[in-house]
Amino acid sequence: MNRVLLINASPRGEDSCSLRLANLFIEACRMRCADVEVDRLNTFSDLAPFGQRQVDAKMAVIARQPVPEEAAGDWAEVLDVAARVQLADTLVFAVPMWNGAIPWSLKLFIDTVTQPGVAFTFDPATGYRGLLGGRRAVTIYTSRVYAPGLTPAFGVDHQSTYLRWWLEYCGITDIHELRLQTLTPDQDSANRAVQQLTDALAPRGPR
Repeated sequence: MNRVLLINASPRGEDSCSLRLANLFIEACRMRCADVEVDRLNTFSDLAPFGQRQVDAKMAVIARQPVPEEAAGDWAEVLDVAARVQLADTLVFAVPMWNGAIPWSLKLFIDTVTQPGVAFTFDPATGYRGLLGGRRAVTIYTSRVYAPGLTPAFGVDHQSTYLRWWLEYCGITDIHELRLQTLTPDQDSANRAVQQLTDALAPRGPR
């Protein structure tokens, strides 16, 4: 748990429920163990668009060809973001539900770091194999209306299902989820859930 990467997928700053819960979890972990290092990545402000030059570079890598010179700088930025994921022991995601799914900026993050030789490798005989195994993911989901057990009239969940699929695709299977519905929020229950998660994942360490 020493190196944590907080991936914030909300643009709402202090008004974000998902980010507030993520920060509560991280601060609770730091209270348990003083040497927790936190890297914070805001998907709305810290990522460049993944456009033609980045795609050209990716396809060159897949084809085992040199990255085009005009795309070299853009590809270096992609690898810099991927390196922040590779350096982390634990990935903490703050993920509000947007239209039943994840915010577009989180998909941009996923498209940025899901690169050959970084997040996956591929064998024509056996298919994809994730390369980010050995890490833990803590996914904190909020939704205004949707909640598990409600009818489809209250929404559907392509939020956690997609993110869990992607994590497992990358080889991350140690996944812990926390969810809060914000239409009728129960902050006490949310705080207890954060504490239980902390108890399970961050045993007390040296202060």
